[in-house]
Amino acid sequence: MPATTFADPAVAEFRREVTAWLQKAIPTEWRERGDSLPMDEEIEIRRQWDRQLFDAGYAGLSWPEEFGGRGLGVIEDFTFNDVAARMDAPEGLGRVGRLLTGPAIIHHGTPEMCARFLPPILKGEEIWCQGFSEPGAGSDLASLRTRATRDGDVYRIEGQKVWTTYAQFSDWCLLLARTGDKDSRSRGISLMLVPMRQPGVEVRPLINITGTHEFNEVFFDNAETTADMLVGDEDKGWLVSGTILTHERGVGFGAIALNQLHGYIRLFTEHCAAHAPAIAARLPEFTTRVELLRWQMMRSLEKMAGGNPDPRSSTVLKVTWSELVQEIVHVAAYAGCPVHSELYRNRLLFHRASTIVSGTSEIQRNIIGERVLGLPREGSSKS
Repeated sequence: MPATTFADPAVAEFRREVTAWLQKAIPTEWRERGDSLPMDEEIEIRRQWDRQLFDAGYAGLSWPEEFGGRGLGVIEDFTFNDVAARMDAPEGLGRVGRLLTGPAIIHHGTPEMCARFLPPILKGEEIWCQGFSEPGAGSDLASLRTRATRDGDVYRIEGQKVWTTYAQFSDWCLLLARTGDKDSRSRGISLMLVPMRQPGVEVRPLINITGTHEFNEVFFDNAETTADMLVGDEDKGWLVSGTILTHERGVGFGAIALNQLHGYIRLFTEHCAAHAPAIAARLPEFTTRVELLRWQMMRSLEKMAGGNPDPRSSTVLKVTWSELVQEIVHVAAYAGCPVHSELYRNRLLFHRASTIVSGTSEIQRNIIGERVLGLPREGSSKS
């Protein structure tokens, strides 16, 4: 039975099990050179890690057993991610498939879709990217212009996506496209599964400010996907995307951010505080705030596990973790120890995107104001 509270003794036992496995499973080269590995070596470790997770039964912990999961719950999922974060385990290459595509298919896909896609996602055999943001539709995603036109049993796709992480390695794209008229906004958007390795799909690299190549532009020029690759109903993809964005903004990629935050705290504690007075002065505060974030994530998960989820919490969590990681690396870059100065400068540049990805802080604060605090919209007659 899935746990409904972190106080369940079974969760403590699961944590011990995970800790013992990770102590043996984390690759030596990752422990020793994780921050400095060339990208081709890093990607290969990520691929192998996906398979290690599956073989050991830690991929898709909350997924149904018939699709290769363990049939556990979100509390076990988070417990694994929390321990992995503290032990600096690698992230798999297939995280978009596990965190975003899988939940969307489980909740909104057909039985045939589940049988076809879920097992290879968990095994790391098929890699996914997320085709949401566009050059003119990032924060205002409902204004997207990529179009999918029904032609018999296929959809023909025209348009462009941007900031598409690991598209160069991906087999499939989880795509939002407009199927309604051009002014339909969120009422005319559909979610579909699109093969990446076909004529009409072009991936162009975007080199980020740190000089690495994670992001890409993706161009669709008469690319195709079959009509049975529609997730949910036509023109109803906005509702389905809510499942995805809740995972991404909150306890999905939030757990990845927690991994990064724990890594910085560990580096501060073990190395930098002794050589940097400014770091030493802020370390107790930062440690406390990271721990508070972890507990807030746990609180949100217990509500979800108890059948009373609060989607608003994912928005608050997203703002919290993205701005906290920026603050920490800013202090480290300008007042950190000289031994790690190059690393901190790199991380300062890298995390400039944290308050943009998965919805900018400005948009998230609008959501918090309107949906959490109940404040009137600008121009509203409500007083």
